[in-house]
Amino acid sequence: MTSVANSCTLIAPLLIFIILKFQIHVVSSEPQVPCYFIFGDSIVDNGNNNGLVTQAKVNYPPYGVDFPGGIATGRFSNGENTADIIGKLLGFANYTPPFATARGREILEGVNYGSGGAGIRAETGRNLGERISLDQQLLNHGITVSRIIGFQGNKTFTKDYLSKCIYIVNMGSNDYLNNYFMPQQYSSSRMYTPDEYAEVLIRQYAKQLEALYNYGARKVAIFGLGLLGCTPAEISIFGANESGCVDEVNAAVTLFNERIKPLVDDLNSNLADANFIFINNTNHSLESPTSDEISDSMVSSTPCCIASGSFGKGQCKPNLPPCSNRDVYIFWDEFHTTETSNRAGALRSYIAAYPKDCYPMDIRSLALLGNEPKVVVTQTTQQSVALADE
Repeated sequence: MTSVANSCTLIAPLLIFIILKFQIHVVSSEPQVPCYFIFGDSIVDNGNNNGLVTQAKVNYPPYGVDFPGGIATGRFSNGENTADIIGKLLGFANYTPPFATARGREILEGVNYGSGGAGIRAETGRNLGERISLDQQLLNHGITVSRIIGFQGNKTFTKDYLSKCIYIVNMGSNDYLNNYFMPQQYSSSRMYTPDEYAEVLIRQYAKQLEALYNYGARKVAIFGLGLLGCTPAEISIFGANESGCVDEVNAAVTLFNERIKPLVDDLNSNLADANFIFINNTNHSLESPTSDEISDSMVSSTPCCIASGSFGKGQCKPNLPPCSNRDVYIFWDEFHTTETSNRAGALRSYIAAYPKDCYPMDIRSLALLGNEPKVVVTQTTQQSVALADE
């Protein structure tokens, strides 16, 4: 097994100030890894749900208003999602295609399997309609691997090729939002205490991540859950505590997140050449710079768009204009964040701003393991955040 040292790359705590005031260019002659695969829920979904019978799809305006061409692609944001931005930081010139439409040799650079409403547990999200669970996403990846072997014509070559790629897994939010905290529709909260449920989830997650390893993944970033109790949707359902959030939800999520670091250690210890890392999304919210200029201007209590109260509850109502000052909103709809927030989270996942942002290293360090191209980060003064490859 490859030794994984604690090599989180730290940059100045003023990072968040920089990304709000400067343009970040990642200069690389080619991608830092040969391919990039994405697993998860609506946080990373880029169109896989568009053809499904589900409330969890957003291929309509105002979604995508800030995406290139102003197109509603199925991303649950006004623009790029976190996975898109990480792909750019890794040096990929094109967006990773969704599995639903990926064709031909484009899969050699990666595939996005993310599906809104999906979870670690198969039943999670059934209240929304069709979705692609993590188990099914892994089966879809097996299809992709077979296709890649077909293109490359050599299983040994493909095994080595896939071992150099980056894999991100961002799953578990719906196992709480659209399962455990919906007692009218799911029995999980009656069957398990929050601690027991977190343990059940982690045990199943461990088997799924090992299955991903068996498909050839060696560099895997596991994203922890954010502060789900601070979303406008959960606050509207349960009401806020003195913290301003729903403490019961955040406490349950914390029990899950606390188990991911030990899971990473177990996977890295027991699987040969495995390099799993933990991206601490909660820390991105809890430990951030305290600029009065920025904190006073950011809106976190309400979403930018007008949210539906019925079908697709919490998502934007179709064809209604969103707020005009989207750069100062944390939330796009009642569940999902704006492109500005996504950029902040993606950059802190790629290059850690604080020691607790990642364990035992950030995504950039993971990408560079055994492969060290020249990467230069430059800044030019701009009011908006943009990422470009040159």
